[in-house]
Amino acid sequence: MKSLNSALCFGPLPVAAALALAGCTVGPDYHGAPQAAPVAAQATSFNRAPQGTVSTAPVAAQWWLALDDAQLNALIDTALKNSPDLHAAEARVREARAGLSAQQRNELPKVQGSAAYLRTPTPDLSSLEGGQSSSSSSSSSGPISFYLAGFDASWEIDLFGGMRRAIEAASAEADASQADLADAHVQLAAEVAQAYVGLRDEQQRMSIAHESAELETRVLTLTEQRRARGVASDLDVERIRSQVENTQASIIPLDAQVAESLDELAVLTGREPGALDAELSAQKPLPTLPATVAVGDPGRLLRQRPDIRAAERRLASQNAQIGEHEADWFPKVTLFGDLSFSASEPGHLFRKSSYTWVAAPYLQWNAFDFGRVKASVDQAKAGRDEAEAKYESTVLGALKDADVALSRYGHERDNAVSLREVEDSATHAAVLTEQRYRAGTTTALDWLDTERTRYSAEQNRIQSEAQLIKDYVALQKSLGLGWQTPG
Repeated sequence: MKSLNSALCFGPLPVAAALALAGCTVGPDYHGAPQAAPVAAQATSFNRAPQGTVSTAPVAAQWWLALDDAQLNALIDTALKNSPDLHAAEARVREARAGLSAQQRNELPKVQGSAAYLRTPTPDLSSLEGGQSSSSSSSSSGPISFYLAGFDASWEIDLFGGMRRAIEAASAEADASQADLADAHVQLAAEVAQAYVGLRDEQQRMSIAHESAELETRVLTLTEQRRARGVASDLDVERIRSQVENTQASIIPLDAQVAESLDELAVLTGREPGALDAELSAQKPLPTLPATVAVGDPGRLLRQRPDIRAAERRLASQNAQIGEHEADWFPKVTLFGDLSFSASEPGHLFRKSSYTWVAAPYLQWNAFDFGRVKASVDQAKAGRDEAEAKYESTVLGALKDADVALSRYGHERDNAVSLREVEDSATHAAVLTEQRYRAGTTTALDWLDTERTRYSAEQNRIQSEAQLIKDYVALQKSLGLGWQTPG
């Protein structure tokens, strides 16, 4: 029997009939999550997938390996082993599994043992006999010892499936905690990769700023020498000095950003701030992007994103809790048994004449609860409706994340190509202007202007390439990757 709306499953039945009814389970059965995105589930590609840069091939679990950066791989591996956030998520999984185990054991009988030893003095009977004592009374006076031992057991018969629904809810919650752990893997791998790319971007741009400052300082020295010979003016010197100071000032925030990124990576990998300074302070190029990115299809995304699976499992748990509370409407039958031994001597304790036993069914029915059970059932139904809405929101949010990430990746890739062309043009202009300066046909300020334009173009190109890699990371994160076991 799958659903009960009345107490017809129970009446004044004998225990044997009650046991036969133990298959009744109240509450709605779970038939899976609602179809929140039917069009996407059947689609073969994403709406915003850029042409020529992504494919619907199956995606790799450890997506960061495609970036071909050994140091990044080592940082992510260390973070997945040492992160306190992951350890907390793992502890929540163990907690949920322990809760499931406790619920499963509620279906089993409860057995307890007890033992006691009593010692009391014999009451003085002489006062009851008018003060006259007899040899018999005096000979029988003395303490009385009494030994007790026993076992009692109780077993609540799950007539209407309240315990089974509780186990179903706890099992779904344990699955949700496992999915939360997978989602923590996804988030952590992406955070480490983005922090690492940010560090390499900041280091390269700071290096360019230092090169620009060095060139401007040399030009300043040459201009000061030319002024001493009367060839350059004070205005020329001050304008170049202003450029030098501006360039040196731009290094200060970059240096602070590098320190911040180093500390962020240290904490993400479970170490103290500053622990990675020696290892990562040396400048290195950005990771290399793969020529084509495998993204799969929307249906695969809906199956593999851990947060979607967690939301679906919590919906199943909330659905089971409705039946768990509906079972309180019906009678509860408990089988009770007790076996006791008592004797005045320890050696007589387990004789046949020293024990008593009792076994009986016990019925409890809270028939007049003044709406308390109904309120708890209504609360469980509202929780189920909330979990269903959260599931639908999670699905739609996941599809939006993927589409936005794909769109940004495609546009940033085009932007990076354009900025490379700008840098090539600026570099060519700087070379020509330097040749004219060496020939004496243009001023140092003109040369510095073209050099600053070149440095700016180079910085913009590096920043765009770093952003493109971050968009790649965001894309992998939106696909829910980074937690699966390889192979």
